[in-house]
Amino acid sequence: MSAHYEGQRVLVAGAGVAGAASAEVLLGLGAVVTVLDRAESETLVRLKAAGAQVVLGDEPPADLLGTLDAVVLSPGFAPHTPVARSAARAGLPVYSEPELAWRLRGPGSPSWLAVTGTNGKTTTTTMLAAILRAAGRRTAALGNIGEPLVHAALSAEYDVLAVELSSFQLHWSSTLAPRAGALLNLADDHLEWHGDFEHYATAKLAVWRAAGTADGVAVGNLDDPAVARRLAAQPGRRVGVTLGVPGPGQLGVVDGALVDRAFDADGTPLAAGDAHAAAGVELGSVSDVRPPGTHNVSNALHAAALARAYGVAPYAIRAGLAGYEPQPHRNAFVATVAGVSYVDDSKATNPHAALASLTAYPRLVWVAGGQLKGVDVGDLVATVANRLAGAVLLGVDRGQIADALRRHAPHVPVVEVARTDDGAMTEVVRAAAGLARPGDTVLLAPAAASKDMFHGYDHRGEAFAAAVRALPAQG
Repeated sequence: MSAHYEGQRVLVAGAGVAGAASAEVLLGLGAVVTVLDRAESETLVRLKAAGAQVVLGDEPPADLLGTLDAVVLSPGFAPHTPVARSAARAGLPVYSEPELAWRLRGPGSPSWLAVTGTNGKTTTTTMLAAILRAAGRRTAALGNIGEPLVHAALSAEYDVLAVELSSFQLHWSSTLAPRAGALLNLADDHLEWHGDFEHYATAKLAVWRAAGTADGVAVGNLDDPAVARRLAAQPGRRVGVTLGVPGPGQLGVVDGALVDRAFDADGTPLAAGDAHAAAGVELGSVSDVRPPGTHNVSNALHAAALARAYGVAPYAIRAGLAGYEPQPHRNAFVATVAGVSYVDDSKATNPHAALASLTAYPRLVWVAGGQLKGVDVGDLVATVANRLAGAVLLGVDRGQIADALRRHAPHVPVVEVARTDDGAMTEVVRAAAGLARPGDTVLLAPAAASKDMFHGYDHRGEAFAAAVRALPAQG
């Protein structure tokens, strides 16, 4: 199945979870593996013991490059990083862990159903896994979440995988072609990595690579103009998703119900003129979708479209969505204190995601800030200005958000918290409580990444929730 890696000389750049898993699997297949990382670690010690060579630094020595057959990059390595540039100059194949996993597939390997987009990837992928489990399929939500794909690719444990793919992972892919792939939305994000929006969007389109094949399906959000335009230009079978009434070949909402007009009751694709397409197949109720919010209804419809493309019956869509347990830090209610609601949407790590949360509440105090990743927040602030009762800002790029608030919402009181120690979030939450009045919502929707101050968005959300719980009951 994977004999072509025996004796191959492969450089694995990055010894994080994906890199370490790639190195271990390649060693098991008989490859000669060198691992590149910036500093010694327990992981490198373990990989050395398993037979890997280790090189410390930002790029491999020139004499090593000349001996290699391939380079496997951890997804965080951008095209402009030294190791990526060196590999490109040497003419080496360069790919990431999901692409390696795809190349390791063999007879009996699980099918892949994939999800990408600027926002909603994890929610949609875990919704899809819940649906597949309700249909009796052996599955897991993997990729940018969960266990490394390289392990699943060699396992007989699964029938089908629900795979979340980031723009980084898709950029470093060339043959990966999931049977059905969904593009949820496109908005400015990771521009410092990709260089500009077009390169970012182009990377995302790789999720539709199989659409021109016999069984391949491209699923896309018709309510997002950037996605809809690209879906219309995509060769092969296309399925559109909308929050409006669906037309033939689409999934959407009719009188509060999730309706499929792209597949018949058995999951067979419908021709445009088929009478069944006009009637549609009901897949569940909007009221059953959790977490609440129109963006999550859209996520549920995309998950349903992927499952239907795989032949999952309507009853399993309903059961999977009804039993779905939302992931943490996604529009999660924390507590009500002195008549003010506190909500943790720490996963809103860019303006597009923050907008979905901010527009769900009529009057709020916004907690925002962190690493903006080269993205402007002016349009976001202008859109939600009339909802804001105040804003409390933290993190390295808080000044950019403060500037946008001065331009677009000069009436909104703003508190900037400069400290970055463990007490920062306590100060933030107390300041937000001081700006809020009964009936308001204090919403953590940072519109920015978290690693300037926290281990990740989850750590940030936990700090917010802990600070809320520490508030006095009154005042």
